[in-house]
Order: sequence, then structure tokens, then C-alpha cells
Amino acid sequence: MQHPLGKLLAIGGAEDKGVELEKGEMLRRNLNFFELGILRRIIEEAGGPDKRMEVITTASMIPYEVGENYLNAFGKIGCTNIGLMPIRNRADAMSDEFIARMRQCNAVMFSGGNQLRLSATFGGTEILQIALDRYNDEENFVVAGTSAGAMAMSNTMIYEGNATRAHLKGEVKITTGLGFMDDVIFDSHFEKRGRFGRLAQAIATNPSCVGIGLGEDTGMLITEGNKMEAIGSGLVIIIDGHDIRHNNIADIPEGNPISIENLKVHFCEKGNTYMVKERKFSPGKEEEFIVHKRVG
Repeated sequence: MQHPLGKLLAIGGAEDKGVELEKGEMLRRNLNFFELGILRRIIEEAGGPDKRMEVITTASMIPYEVGENYLNAFGKIGCTNIGLMPIRNRADAMSDEFIARMRQCNAVMFSGGNQLRLSATFGGTEILQIALDRYNDEENFVVAGTSAGAMAMSNTMIYEGNATRAHLKGEVKITTGLGFMDDVIFDSHFEKRGRFGRLAQAIATNPSCVGIGLGEDTGMLITEGNKMEAIGSGLVIIIDGHDIRHNNIADIPEGNPISIENLKVHFCEKGNTYMVKERKFSPGKEEEFIVHKRVG
């Protein structure tokens, strides 16, 4: 089976709550992305600042404000060929205008907010199928997402789960995401909001998947639907459940603590890579060269 020719960029960025303070925080964090080169990396992977970028703010309750923040941030890195698609419902998603724009752009970015809005709005629509087809068939087509936009990228998606109760069976809710990638589950704001437990429970119920916990100001660039490269200033935590032995989650009542043996955990900084199918971590070419040089 041919691997996808396009690229995914999942970012563990800021999620808006529809209040004035949050809007200011989101702008600040977007500018952090700019300073750290994450937004610049999206443009570079798409082919340069003259390429067409579309920002989709469906997940947000303040779509125009969030959209303007992204337009400003991308503008600061020289990207002016950019549009906003504030799709609010399935009727909007079926608009001929938005469908045509999805066919013509070189990159699309899904903002933060509520990932369930993304799956409920776009699931089964023509506009999502176009994005999926282009991601699979077109080299350099980029699909990026931050926070909720990152969490919705995979086929299996966490849509709810209180971090303080995530050790209890049934507290983590899972549904079908947008389907750009199989066999992974993304979580965002991973360290700041203490979400290790909820991603661990998601992997306990789906041990064929790899959990990707994205820190803020941090992302994973995914090529060929398999190779992940950590970018940004923070940390990405990978949870691999392939070798789980004891796992009580199928046998205990709802609300009881889960018990899992032999989870594998990897901490990834900028430049580290991870191969999903092979479940293999690498420190990156530069680090490997240094190690080999010292050994030699």
C-alpha cells in the first residue's frame, strides 16, 4: 500500500475558551509559535510563503477572532496568500465555495477549541474527503492542527476526559476523528494539564495505537504517514501499548482504577524522531553522528 505523499503537523498549542483573557493568551501563544518557527515550518513544508494557506476555525467558539490571530501571525512570517474558513456547521461544510477552496489550497490548518465540533461537522463530508485525498496523493500538501485541531487528526480521537479522574475506567471518552492517520491517538497541552493518565487509558483500550502527548509550543511533523519529527521548544511524550501484559480495563466496573503493566514511554525533544509502524525512537541524525564519531 502506498504511503501518504502529504504531511501532517500536529501542534500541542493553546485552546480558546471564548473569553477575552483567552483571546489574548491565544495571540501570545501564536506569536510564540512564530518565534519558535512552528508556523514558519508549516509554510516551508507547503513550499514557501507564496503558497495558499487556509485556516479552519470550526473548533472554536470565537472563530473570527481566532482566525484573525492566525492571519496576523502568518503575516509576520511573510505569508499573505492566506484565507479564513469559519465553518460553523455541516451546511457550511457543504458550501461550494469552501469545497473549491479546499481543492485549491496548498496547506490547511485546523485551530483549537473543541475537537468534537470537528468530527461532528466534517465527518463524511466532501470537503473532508478532498483533504484526505490530497493528503494521500499530493506531495507537499500540508494538514496542520493545533490543540483540538491536532487531536482530531487521527482515526481514534479523545473527545473528553478529566485529567484528575483519568485513572478511573470510563472517564476517558473516545470517538472517531478525521482519519488522516491510523494507529495513533493525539493529546495536547500534555504536560501543563497533566494528561498522561487519560492518554494511558486511551492506549489501554486501544493498545494497537501509539499515544502522542504534545506539549505546548511543540509539534510533531509526520511524513509518509509514519515518520515523526519533534519540533518546537517543548516535549512530546510517546506512549506505546504494544507490549502491554496485564491490563484490567476490560474486566473492572466503570469508575474503578485501571491497572496496566509494561507500557513503554519515550520523551522526545526537538529533532528526535519516531517511526510509528516500527515503533522505533531515534535521537536524530545529528546526535547519532556525534555518538558514532565518539565511538569510532
